[in-house]
Amino acid sequence: MEKKYEFTTLEDHLCFSLYACSRAILRLYRPYLDELKLTYPQYLVLVVLWERKEATVKELGQLLDLDSGTLTPMLKRMESSQLIERMRDPADERVVIVRIKEEGLALRDKAQCIPQSLIEATGMSVEEMNAFNQAVRKLSNVVITK
Repeated sequence: MEKKYEFTTLEDHLCFSLYACSRAILRLYRPYLDELKLTYPQYLVLVVLWERKEATVKELGQLLDLDSGTLTPMLKRMESSQLIERMRDPADERVVIVRIKEEGLALRDKAQCIPQSLIEATGMSVEEMNAFNQAVRKLSNVVITK
């Protein structure tokens, strides 16, 4: 019996579509991030801290899917730029807490245009973008648990 193959073309591969989409979004974000003197991972750290004000390095790693080997040097650079501060948890010296500083908070207003720029570039409504984001997160959660 001959086996029929599906998803044989590049455009039929969901993984490539998501990869290409991610790269396109990063290209769109680049001018805004350059203006803020941030890398995309640094921006994501700030997004978390704008919401929470502080988080442990472990929490940041879990939320952003980054290992400590990537996260620690990045946080050191952000600290030297006065965006964040890192401190040991007095209750457990093994835990490092990352807290946003005023300079980091000040970037929030300047970064407000970044998500809006994506919506405008796509021509999608906020509702469509939210539905798409929810579908991608659902897919990601299914893949991660397998």
